[in-house]
This record gives sequence, structure tokens and C-alpha cells, in this order.
Amino acid sequence: MVPAAPARTAGVVALGSALPEHSVSSAEIAAQIGVSSEWIERRTGIRARRHAAPGERVSELATRAGAAALAAAGLHAQQLDMILVATLAADEITPSTAPLVARELGAGHVAAIDVGAACAGALAALAHATAFIEAGRAEHVLVIGAEILSRFVDFDDARTAPLFADGAGALLLSAGACGQVGPFVLGSDGAAAGAIRATRERGVLEMEGHETFLMATERLASSTREVLALAELELDQVDLFVYHQANSRILSAVAERLGVERPRVFDCIAELGNTSAASVPIALQRAARAGLLEPGARVVLGAVGAGVVWGATVLTWGDEPGVRA
Repeated sequence: MVPAAPARTAGVVALGSALPEHSVSSAEIAAQIGVSSEWIERRTGIRARRHAAPGERVSELATRAGAAALAAAGLHAQQLDMILVATLAADEITPSTAPLVARELGAGHVAAIDVGAACAGALAALAHATAFIEAGRAEHVLVIGAEILSRFVDFDDARTAPLFADGAGALLLSAGACGQVGPFVLGSDGAAAGAIRATRERGVLEMEGHETFLMATERLASSTREVLALAELELDQVDLFVYHQANSRILSAVAERLGVERPRVFDCIAELGNTSAASVPIALQRAARAGLLEPGARVVLGAVGAGVVWGATVLTWGDEPGVRA
């Protein structure tokens, strides 16, 4: 049964992003792990990625991205009802990142909560934000995905060293805005948790590359089909697919599995790498900047992350939401 449409809706009114200044080429990574830059680019689609400077904090990147979204919307932080920060690389074990961001933004005593769902974190936070607005418990919610993964990479590991990167992306949602977010599909499979992990003992990201590729491809394709069924839409009614930017080969495999043209699956990983929870909001912003999102466009957002967790939603693009870096 298709759920009834909510009487109250949430829409994206602004996007923002923040990236570290330092760009690291695949040639630099290749020299460290003993391969060629062509080998990295062929396997991942990544030519460069941003790495944070020593002392740069996840909360700083998150604050910059959030401030950009607020400025683009012309909204003051004190008008927010909630800030949700998705990250797996918080600066401290505690406090959480979101209260620090709220303080830096000048949001006052707003609800501020971290969301932990790895690379699917921003999508999970978006689901929570949408639910709060639909339930009438919030008017404006700021969702931020922010990571500094370069500090958790083993630069001698060819499976992970070329992939992970740093950055932050933000989405500002408001009640009754033009456009709409939802429905959502969310899922998990703890039995597959060993495919992507970072243990406290080692403190670095470890990944089973082939298993992760197969799992990510399957989950992105299946969750896309599920959420489109909930929205009563067909694949050919979707204008753009904006997935977690994990690997260009995964994006191509998902396009093939769904039977959609490759240009309809947005790909901006070449200069950014895998920014985990930040990748979906950053990619959506890049797509908007590229002029790929006209008012009324239907966009599928999807992500898969360690856990294993995954999710997808259908976004109807509003009337020119603000976009700012």
C-alpha cells in the first residue's frame, strides 16, 4: 500500500558546501602506494580529492557549509528549530559535532543532534528532518554532512588510500516550501558490517573492495526501485539520480542495472573523492550549479554506507533554491 501524502510537506530551500583548500592529486597517492595515477583513475574515477589542513576541524567545515546554506536562503540561524549533523569523523568522542556547529552559527539553544549512518548519514538525517517538519514539530531544519576522513586513511592501503576525502555539504529544509522531500526507504544489514569498518584498535578505514562494490551496486539499485514504487513513479519519470559519490564504477554499474542512461546518474567524484556523509549534499549542490535541476525536476537521492546501512528518497526540486559555497 502506498502511504498517504502528508498534509504538511518539507522542501529544500537552500544548499551550501565547504571544502578544504588543499587538493591532493591521484599522482601523489599513487606514488605512496606503488601504482600509477592511471590505475587509480581507472578503478575509481578520482583524479583529485581535498584533504583538511592540520588542526582543521569537522565542526569548522560543517559550520561553513551550514552558514552558506543559511545565507543562500536569507535565513538567520536563530530561526532554526533543529540542526542535524551527519558524520563518522567527529572531532571528539564527545561532545557531538552538532552542538558545536549550533554555537558557531549563533543558533541559540536549538536542538542539535549528530546522526551516525556512515556514508548514508546525510540521507538518514534528511529523513529525520523531513519527519519533524511533516509532523509539525519544526519549521526549519538544517541538515549537514561533514567529514575529515583523511585522518583515518592508511596511506599504504591501495584499497582505501585513493578513495576517501574531506568536505561538508548542507541542505536547509522548510515547511511548505516549493518542492517536496519524500517518501523514504531506509534499511540495514549488520551481517555485512565487516565489508567496511574502522576499529578502535587500528583507527583506520578498512574495506573489502569487491564485496563492497557488489553490495553498494545492489542496494542502490534496489532502494531506488523501492522508493520509486512508494512515490508511484517510473524510472523514466526521474530527471536525475544523485547517489553517494563512492566510486565512478559503482555509479556506472547502478545505471546499467537500472537501465538508465549514464548521464542521468550524476557524477562529480573526479575532483572530490569519496566524502562519505558529505557527498550527497555536495553532489546535489554541484548538480544545481550545473543547471541540471529545473523547477519541478524529480531527483532520486541514494546512499550506502558502513553498517551496512542504505537509503533513498525522491526529491521534487523547488523554484530555484539558493545555492552557495
